[in-house]
Amino acid sequence: MKQADREAIESGIPGLELMRRAGRAVADLAEKLASAGGKIVVAAGPGQNGGDGFVAAALLAERSYQVSLGLLGSSDRLTGDAAEAAKGWIGEVGRAEDLRFYEADIVIDALFGTGLTRDLEARARIAVERMNASGRPILAVDLPSGIDGETGEVRGVAVKAARTVTFAARKPCHLLMPGRAYCGPVEVADIGISRKTLEARGGALFANGSALWTHVLPRPGLSSHKYERGHTLVASGGATRTGAARLAARAALRIGSGLVTVASPPEALGVNAAHLTAIMLRGCDGPEGLNTILQDPRFNALVLGPALGIHAGTRAMVAVAVHARRSLVLDADALTSFEGLASELHGAFRHAPTVLTPHDGEFSRLFKGHPDLLDPASKLERARRAAAFTGAVLVIKGADTVVAAPDGRAGINENGTPYLATAGSGDTLCGLIAGLMAQGVPAFEAACAGVWIHAEAGASFGPGLIAEDLAEAVPGVLRELLR
Repeated sequence: MKQADREAIESGIPGLELMRRAGRAVADLAEKLASAGGKIVVAAGPGQNGGDGFVAAALLAERSYQVSLGLLGSSDRLTGDAAEAAKGWIGEVGRAEDLRFYEADIVIDALFGTGLTRDLEARARIAVERMNASGRPILAVDLPSGIDGETGEVRGVAVKAARTVTFAARKPCHLLMPGRAYCGPVEVADIGISRKTLEARGGALFANGSALWTHVLPRPGLSSHKYERGHTLVASGGATRTGAARLAARAALRIGSGLVTVASPPEALGVNAAHLTAIMLRGCDGPEGLNTILQDPRFNALVLGPALGIHAGTRAMVAVAVHARRSLVLDADALTSFEGLASELHGAFRHAPTVLTPHDGEFSRLFKGHPDLLDPASKLERARRAAAFTGAVLVIKGADTVVAAPDGRAGINENGTPYLATAGSGDTLCGLIAGLMAQGVPAFEAACAGVWIHAEAGASFGPGLIAEDLAEAVPGVLRELLR
């Protein structure tokens, strides 16, 4: 965002003018939240964020609010645009940590913005802790102080905001956990930075939503038939481990795959046959059996992993699938079977569309021994590095699921629901993504759409959700999307 600011300044908008516009946006939102003529307390920091706070404080005082302002540090240490902005404030300047936050109608947090790179300590920590303890609603400027703008991590302590106003576009911390939980609703204010500049700086990062992939969602025509809509193959575990594959298969069918088949070990054929109707069944005895099935080119999408078993046989099945160059989704056991062996997957998926769907624990096990993939504090950066390493689209699941492509594109999901925290939910997600890929949706868009539809289905069902309900909720979500 700093680079976008610089480019806006180079295009002819003075930096002080950008700060004035930002401060005005803060004042306008504060005015909506505070009672007429009420008391507003502004905590300003020593940098650009503090400059925004000074502008907002001056405007609110002009609008007849009772404004108190405290600065972290001394006024004579302010520089540049922040120093100029401070000249517009004619009231007293106290110490930020001594402000009487508990007396305010609303508190404006303008201590630190996206440039924070260290944990809050000493006076800054005291100011944040007192702000939070006041029980008063806090409006954060750009982001809550103490949140890392790139990773969403808490740097020691962070402001718990009721609302956040940011400028030009949201930042990663507004979507990544735990930062998202500290922001409250986020309002984006236009301060004159052009869309072209924003796209040049961050055009490869998206908030995952329907605008990103609706244009590639399959829309059957009057002459469409099932063979045009793809054939998804889901590999089943043994006789006591069959449910996960059926959940994935059901989801692939509900999302529109024309045909779906479960590839079952011989000892599990009877169990699977007792539960399947519209989904077909094929015997599959390990890697050799999978290789035989994949001689039929009509099987164009494959799910491997759910309850498949953690062993060399699963790794061999992955090798067969990679060699067959079909659209592929790998989850659970197909990932954990490569624990400590991630080097075998280096570049393995560059020749066919592939999606890997680990949660944080599976990701850590898979890439054990590769600190360059595990070290980054940012979930977003970990996903991007792993995608480039493997050649696959990475879906790191969680409340802030991240989808990253090998070319650097990434989406952060924001419609997650805690109701998805139930056994089998991830298996269903695999089926949704594979079913979309079977219909020709590119891997990145299929992963983003699958993640969003999965979350929307969970939220639409709500309390009492179990994994079996998810696939049945998908048609209602699709109906709204395709309306």
